[in-house]
This record gives sequence, structure tokens and C-alpha cells, in this order.
Amino acid sequence: MFKIFIITILIVLFGKCNQSQTDIPIVEPEIPKSIVVDNRRSELIAFAKNYLGTTYQYASVNPGIGFDCSGFVYFVFQKNNIVVPRTSREYKNLGTSLKHDEFRIGDVLVFYGYLDTKQIGHVGIICEANGMKSKFIHASSGKPYGVTISDLDSEMYSRRFYKCIDVMQ
Repeated sequence: MFKIFIITILIVLFGKCNQSQTDIPIVEPEIPKSIVVDNRRSELIAFAKNYLGTTYQYASVNPGIGFDCSGFVYFVFQKNNIVVPRTSREYKNLGTSLKHDEFRIGDVLVFYGYLDTKQIGHVGIICEANGMKSKFIHASSGKPYGVTISDLDSEMYSRRFYKCIDVMQ
């Protein structure tokens, strides 16, 4: 009789050990949208920087042969599942111009052309945001020739600056 009592006690005790505690709710932390967006922007720039030094090739979106400016921007955003125009001229009426203090990495800079200052002729992606002192990554047909990082406040680009837009909203 004593053995049956001990066995019953052991079964009850071990049975309690295997029960899960369901009265403690598990709360998943919510990640703020701004952190997710900023991380997405950082990943986009890290991806773009993989192509630094890629040669310039007019009308190309192919990293194997080179990029033109809008081809590079198109390629980078497309590979990050963001739809943007293929040509620089299509950016003229796209989006709302951001104020200088609103510039963020991943925003697109839109410039007038080098010779034709009435037509849009160049685009790039901000990789270091600091208003008009920002740096941007782009495919240049100029002296650096190819995918490079330039200063927005340089004479070459500040005088041709048209607007900055956020295409990642």
C-alpha cells in the first residue's frame, strides 16, 4: 500500500513538471517603422557601394558592361524591389521636392544636364545625408568616369541641382 502511495505521489509530481505555463503571455516587441525604413535605406546604399568603380556605359543597366546614371539608379532600386523610372528625364515630375534638412540616405538627387541646363540630365542616390553637403553615389560620365561618390556641394553638381526626392516611401 505504501508503494502505491509513493508511486502515485511521484506520478503527480512528475506530471506537474511537464505542464507548460500558459498563463504568462509572450509579447513580441514591435519594431518602429522608422527603424525598418532606415535599415532598408542602409542596405540599399551598401548594395550600391558594391558597384563602385563599375565603368560608365551609356544607356546600360548591366553591371557586366557598365551603367549610365539612370541605369545605375534603376538597377540599385530594382534589385531592392523599388520601382523607379529608367531615364533621368522621367524624374523631373516625380515626387515632391524635399527641403535640404529632410535629405536622407536613399533619396534620389535630380540634376539638370551638363550642357543643357533646361533638361534633366543626371541622377544619383544620397549615401551620406547632410543637406547640400550630402554625398551621393552615381554613374558619372565625367572625370571620375563610372560609379563613384561625389559631393553635392561641389561646383559641378551644386549649380546643376534640381531637386531631391524620396522614392522609398
